[in-house]
Amino acid sequence: MDLQKSMWYYISKRDDKPVIDKLNKLAEEYPTRGFDDYYNRIRNEGLKWNRKRVLRIYRNMGLPQRRKRKRRLPARIKQPLEQPLGINQNWSMDFMSDSLSYGRKFRVLNIIDDYNREALTIEIDFSITGERVVRELDKLAIWRGVPRSIRVDNGPEFLSKAFKRWCGENNVEIKYTQPGKPVQNAYIERFNRLYREDILDAYMFESLEEVIHLSHEWIQDYNYKHPHKSLGWLSPIKYFEHFPVEGTLNRKMNKQKKSNLVLS
Repeated sequence: MDLQKSMWYYISKRDDKPVIDKLNKLAEEYPTRGFDDYYNRIRNEGLKWNRKRVLRIYRNMGLPQRRKRKRRLPARIKQPLEQPLGINQNWSMDFMSDSLSYGRKFRVLNIIDDYNREALTIEIDFSITGERVVRELDKLAIWRGVPRSIRVDNGPEFLSKAFKRWCGENNVEIKYTQPGKPVQNAYIERFNRLYREDILDAYMFESLEEVIHLSHEWIQDYNYKHPHKSLGWLSPIKYFEHFPVEGTLNRKMNKQKKSNLVLS
């Protein structure tokens, strides 16, 4: 065959790993861009890789076929969960879901005030969008006022433009919890557990009206009669009546008052 032995036994020493790693990184950061963008970025960084080489590796990696783009959340900062010193300093919001007896699912939006754990509203519907969340906040603002901050998870309703715009217009700080860390919103998670045990897991619902009716009755009982251990076994409304504002200087005095109220 007129073939030299050195050619037959030749093993390429070319290492394409740096190029592969670089293209993978660019594809992760800019999944909608093409080869020309990637290659010129590489050249602008001072890497003198041959265009034909980069294009060969680009095609072998299957990059001409667009990768599925995964939406990335911005980094969330862990914030300590502390009881506010008065009402409307921080609210907590969260969604729950359940289904009617015939299988149709519905959603529940819970909003509480972290200071006295008062249930501000429980909104129930088959669909609750970011715009619907804003309408409910407007209703609350009429009789309750606007909070300084709201603690929420990273659900699409709380990432929506409508919700962010409302918070910006009303100077409300959004405190996002870290993904997969529901304990960072422990006040509303505790509330959700009570609501699920008393209502969602306790009844078979034939219609949405039944859920709404039972939930409204439950809110009255929870706000006026439910004893909270963390509030000195007082209900949310009674706690606010006795301690409308709790400052750092009179915390010990208030704790003593709470114990006396429980004993009496």
